[in-house]
Amino acid sequence: MHGTDFIQTTEPDLLFRDVSLYTETISSPSQAPAVIHQAIAAAYGGRGVAHLTLPQDVIAAKADGIVSSVATLKPKSELAPSAADVTDIARRIDGADSIVIMCGAGCHGAADELRALSDRLKAPLIHSVKGKDIMPYDDPRWMGGIGMIGTKAVYNAIMHCDLLLMLGTDYPYSEFLPHKGSVLQIDDRAHVLGRRAPTALGVIGSVRPSLKLLLDAVTAKSNIKFWDQVTKERRKWDEMLDKQADPARSEDRIHPQAVARAVSDLAKRDAVFTLDTGLNTLWSANWIRQSGAQRIIGSFNNAAVGTALGQANGIQALDRSRQVIALCGDGGFNMLMCEFLTAVHHKLPVKVVVYNNSAFGLISFEAESVGLPAYKKGIEFPNPDFAALAQVCGGHGFMASKPSELRTAISEAFKVDGPAIIDAVVPADEIPNLPHIDLETVGHFAMAKIKEAVLTVTRS
Repeated sequence: MHGTDFIQTTEPDLLFRDVSLYTETISSPSQAPAVIHQAIAAAYGGRGVAHLTLPQDVIAAKADGIVSSVATLKPKSELAPSAADVTDIARRIDGADSIVIMCGAGCHGAADELRALSDRLKAPLIHSVKGKDIMPYDDPRWMGGIGMIGTKAVYNAIMHCDLLLMLGTDYPYSEFLPHKGSVLQIDDRAHVLGRRAPTALGVIGSVRPSLKLLLDAVTAKSNIKFWDQVTKERRKWDEMLDKQADPARSEDRIHPQAVARAVSDLAKRDAVFTLDTGLNTLWSANWIRQSGAQRIIGSFNNAAVGTALGQANGIQALDRSRQVIALCGDGGFNMLMCEFLTAVHHKLPVKVVVYNNSAFGLISFEAESVGLPAYKKGIEFPNPDFAALAQVCGGHGFMASKPSELRTAISEAFKVDGPAIIDAVVPADEIPNLPHIDLETVGHFAMAKIKEAVLTVTRS
């Protein structure tokens, strides 16, 4: 009945086009083997999602022929750069005094090589949020993140270094990347080279084999002045994070930084954290102190709100023995709280931490950053008792509304067998750290606050 405006008629290929590498409808049984093969090949080749739509009549039909070329369906192999490219990179590195190495998702599996290159070049290692979990937070080379999920030390290092070496990253926020100077980029995706910052050299290659070749080609450096400066600034920033995460900072309010830090401190050394999208992402990603054996996962490309618990369920279903913790904003959790019923139904022992501030926090922040007053009626909302909700659903529920209750609630939730929710009540007016802010943005925030004050007076 397709094409007749029948009930539930949609175009799934169009719906999934922007969130998948390959999307196709199998319209006949004879088409199935080739299209399924193509979908699997696309997912392996691009390391992403392939989507297929199978109409009801096709699902029930018998496919003709056999599935061909199964042996070709395998993960993408690592790609080594050419000798000429390695020589060119090494020459440019040798000519630079201060170097920063930026690590993205493509650096997973190359921690040893990154450490070796950092030591050889006296170059700080920094990371995107996708690369945060590659090394433990206290590795002296691992200076911190970039952008809003980052530090002032890293921002200053990037803007003042002679050379930025971008490895396995397509970090999208160009305002946090150098506007001048030398940028080198290594990635096995040719289409991402040079599109985020003015780039002097882009090299096609996977990170690990590229670094192995570079280590033999670059000259060791001995000047640690730049390294020491970045380290000094990093320690100062870390001290600020520790103070902000101290539960004793307030007697009667749990600050969201304290929630993230407590979860981090009490989690198992190989736990998996799934992060929701919103202001809660900044709390979690900035204050979790990863062990190096943990994973940090989220909707970091599509930035979909409400996905953390669904991701946690999927991961927990694959490995029931591993601790999986979903850190959710209350807005995102409310959108897909039904996923907790899924966890109860399938006995998935996920632990859910809800930052309960009764508001879409990031919406306020984004509006004020461009000078607009936050529309409170569209941003604030009432919440249920999430701990009671968990219990009614058949899981475990814990609430923390005072700093003295926080660690106990989290600890008890982590100990119970089965899914659990920690309802952490936090203030809605907490402002995230700003590693860098220009005067224009400061003016926007000031104007927004003035407008909000005026509206409060005129509406009262």
